[in-house]
Amino acid sequence: MNEPGLSGGRTRTARTAKPLDMHVHIVGTGAGRTGCRLRMRWWQRALSGFMLRGIGLPAQALRGDFDRHYVEQLLRWVRQSSLGAVVILAQDEVYDSQGRVMEGVGAHFVPNEYVLKLAREHEEFLAGVSIHPARPDALEELGRCLAAGAALMKCLPNCQNIDCSDRRFTRFWERMAEARLPLLAHTGGEHTLPIVRPEFADPRTLTRPLEIGVPFIAAHCAGKSGLTDPEYFPALVELMRKFPNCYADNSALNIPLRSRLLRRCLEPEVARRLVHGSDYPVPISGVYAWLRGLIHWRVYRACAAEFNPLERDCRLKHAMGMDPTVFTRGWDLVRLPKPA
Repeated sequence: MNEPGLSGGRTRTARTAKPLDMHVHIVGTGAGRTGCRLRMRWWQRALSGFMLRGIGLPAQALRGDFDRHYVEQLLRWVRQSSLGAVVILAQDEVYDSQGRVMEGVGAHFVPNEYVLKLAREHEEFLAGVSIHPARPDALEELGRCLAAGAALMKCLPNCQNIDCSDRRFTRFWERMAEARLPLLAHTGGEHTLPIVRPEFADPRTLTRPLEIGVPFIAAHCAGKSGLTDPEYFPALVELMRKFPNCYADNSALNIPLRSRLLRRCLEPEVARRLVHGSDYPVPISGVYAWLRGLIHWRVYRACAAEFNPLERDCRLKHAMGMDPTVFTRGWDLVRLPKPA
């Protein structure tokens, strides 16, 4: 019998028997007319070279045809890994409650058409679109993205100013539920993008879409990213108990504070609702799992020697004891394009 809330009855293929990474960011500067935009603060510029080297790109890549190089490198990593595919994520603008763009607030923009185009061109990619439900054309954009093959919808409520409990968005959530389009929403602390409404990091603000029947994936298991962040993980577990359509991803748990949740993610109550995500290009290290006693030093060193960051993330999580179903469960949640 299928788990409640799954899109039901899918037969595993050679591709879907492989792991699916549900949380991979597309980043672009707009080079090559991709429509992307990237606005970095001074400290992010200082760290950008470190992050680029972590994914195998030179620090000076930002000054050239960055968007093309970024996608080509990501494709190489996927093809050289054990993954069947990755979900690549768009990033919508920040809107106010009246549906007006909040100019100068969003630091990162990736248009839906760009990720949909990449997914059409490369079978390794599934399109994760991003639509702010306060947009005047939100329902029209949702319909367009569904017709174009959207696999899921991604949002960051605390960064994008999305009050998911707003009754005006009811029809938007209903349309997602009808289409079985899952919602991957950031939960927990965030210290990379500008925060507009910090209280929207609480997974309980997603109760309305859950009640309507939208398959919901809480990114990062609602974990703390900074010392002063509120602790939302217990609230997420309560939502899992109440709603069979509530899931979480294990993305970016290999960082200092969020690694606190790794042991909890091995417990059956959470593990049966967990899906795999890397949060690429966020750096991936097993040092925190080793420090917390989840992997042996030899295992840590063996994983550290794996240069492919997507594969390294999979190996670390396997070594910690995450069940194989965690890595393939996402295939039952995403909305797969119909065969041609």
